[in-house]
Amino acid sequence: GEQGEKYEVVLRMLSDDGELILPGQFLPIAEQTGQITAIDRWVIQTAFQDYARLFAGAKAKIAINLSGNSLSDETLLDFVQQQFSVQAMPPERVCFEITETKAVHNLGWAREFTREMRVLGSSVALDDFGSGMCSFRYLKDLPVNFIKIDGSFVRDMLEDESNYTLVSAINQVGQAMGIETIAEYVHSPEIIESLRELGVDYAQGYALGMPEP
Repeated sequence: GEQGEKYEVVLRMLSDDGELILPGQFLPIAEQTGQITAIDRWVIQTAFQDYARLFAGAKAKIAINLSGNSLSDETLLDFVQQQFSVQAMPPERVCFEITETKAVHNLGWAREFTREMRVLGSSVALDDFGSGMCSFRYLKDLPVNFIKIDGSFVRDMLEDESNYTLVSAINQVGQAMGIETIAEYVHSPEIIESLRELGVDYAQGYALGMPEP
């Protein structure tokens, strides 16, 4: 469409023998050792650098995840603004994703970061929404563009009536507040159809696209 396609930046490591290492294996260690903030900055810098080459004029939008550690790093805002300028990256092509639980624990900073990104023209998504179920009341105070419905509800929503109800309820709250909704872990055409019937705005998962270099 006119808005272009949307992609999420996913991170992988290569071992010395060329084996692919998934983020669940290395990100928790990076968080414990404090290296995660440097990784976040490398991802932002690299994604901005590679954007023009990868998308060659297409109006694609990329989503970049921020760790909880970066949500308490007050210098990150300056770094992001600097990278937009240095890499000549259009801010409107970027969506930053912050998880619900981390945003709630760093609400003041999350609010400031979200507002500043929206002023620049970037968007912000609240990731894994519903995992804490306490954040409905924070939505009024956190001006995000998107909420991503936690994949643990979505993946078996057709078999589990309570999860179907949660997906529906989260979507209704988002729509009522003018926040677009994204369903995660969508692995079948049947789930896509059900989400369409509920009025969920976007879907993400293996039924739509597999991770690729």
